[in-house]
Amino acid sequence: MRGPQTRELRRGWTTGACATAATRAALIRLWTGAFPATVSLILPRGEVPVWGLAHTAAGEGWAEAGIVKDAGDDPDVTHGCLVIARVRPSGGGVVFRAGDGIGTVTRPGLPLAVGEPAINPVPRQMMQAEVEALAAEHGQSPDIEITLSIPGGADIALKTWNPRLGIAGGLSVLGTTGVVRPFSCAAWIASIHRGVDVARAGGLAHVAGTTGAQSEIAVQRLYGLPDHAMLDMGDFVGGLVKYMVRHPIARLTVGGGIAKMTKLAQGARDLHSARSQVDFSQLARLCGVPEVANHATVLQSYTVVGSPLARVVADSAKQELDAMVGQTNIAVDVVVCDRAGAILARAG
Repeated sequence: MRGPQTRELRRGWTTGACATAATRAALIRLWTGAFPATVSLILPRGEVPVWGLAHTAAGEGWAEAGIVKDAGDDPDVTHGCLVIARVRPSGGGVVFRAGDGIGTVTRPGLPLAVGEPAINPVPRQMMQAEVEALAAEHGQSPDIEITLSIPGGADIALKTWNPRLGIAGGLSVLGTTGVVRPFSCAAWIASIHRGVDVARAGGLAHVAGTTGAQSEIAVQRLYGLPDHAMLDMGDFVGGLVKYMVRHPIARLTVGGGIAKMTKLAQGARDLHSARSQVDFSQLARLCGVPEVANHATVLQSYTVVGSPLARVVADSAKQELDAMVGQTNIAVDVVVCDRAGAILARAG
């Protein structure tokens, strides 16, 4: 009997791609007097999406257009947002402004200067290319001011890393390829990298990567760390440590629940349940309790063995981290928590 058919996950389009499409539509209105029915782009890797316009407005010397972001099957908090671009002549060159719902950079370490709108370099390049191409096509000056806005973006940004990264007042306009690939690990790891960059630029000597909200609360309270020292590592301990080896910070704490820390203790670098599993025979040898080999969950093992299990997990996880950081002189320690955030064991 055949199993159910699995549907291929639908990809979507980044905020940067939507902003560029909206910019193109607004420029066409500014320089021809009419909005296009649809607008398309050639993205950096050759995709050619087509968008309808969800919003249009114009006045003397300005025009704006809006695109509804479709993130495909990715659980992107900006899916369904209206991305609006308003264009008008500038005093010289292409100038970017933050409108309603777009954040402003307030902390060094990001690829944008403090005080700049949180519109990342690749989307800026894409929009500038559209300005230059359309200006040449219509015999116009490429001196254009582009103001981006996302209504409601300030509230949505509270669900993202932006407040912690020092991006105030709204969302970032992101994207390097223009394409949102569903459940992409790369997007999460890129956010981890930016968190490390901001911590380094701020002169922090101690950061922490945690697997979830409860372990984050526990570790932050334990060490009194500021928000921008807390890296939302999730399952990607390997991605975090690999980046820190290239961009060192003096001290790294890794915290998480006992099940995920057991995976780290056994050598896993990605702690997601679909990509790593606990070896209970190995765990039984580690804690010296043969019964553990027959267990189905680490929680069951902890119920039987108790705090000695948490201690050996913490010690072994620290040994793995020591091997990962190698000769970088990064000091590492481990905090093992239960589901409520209570600390079960520490190492280092």
